[in-house]
Amino acid sequence: MRLKSAIFVAALVRTANGAGAFAAVRRRGSEEAGAVFVKVATLDGHAALYAPAPQTDFDASFPVDRLFRLAVEPGHPEADSEERMVKEMRFDPDLWFVEIEDREGRCFVDLAPA
Repeated sequence: MRLKSAIFVAALVRTANGAGAFAAVRRRGSEEAGAVFVKVATLDGHAALYAPAPQTDFDASFPVDRLFRLAVEPGHPEADSEERMVKEMRFDPDLWFVEIEDREGRCFVDLAPA
């Protein structure tokens, strides 16, 4: 059974903040099943954006609730992530948008195998 999006986001924010990064919810989505997007800003004008991985990336032997994939590679200007999120929010108004500020660029989510 999958965690509700609101619970997943709360845990993500708490984990990032507990590790010394700063995390905040920029957009609240559907409490039950809204897609979660995570922007990681490295505080130098660059950012990465992580989007939900498609179901085909899940492996039954890999016990995680949610997987993510890079939507905007690290090192790109922060504006690239913001532009992508504007498009995503137009497409899916129920999504969650979490921003993490971390000089190390840690995303605190599980990534799908490459």
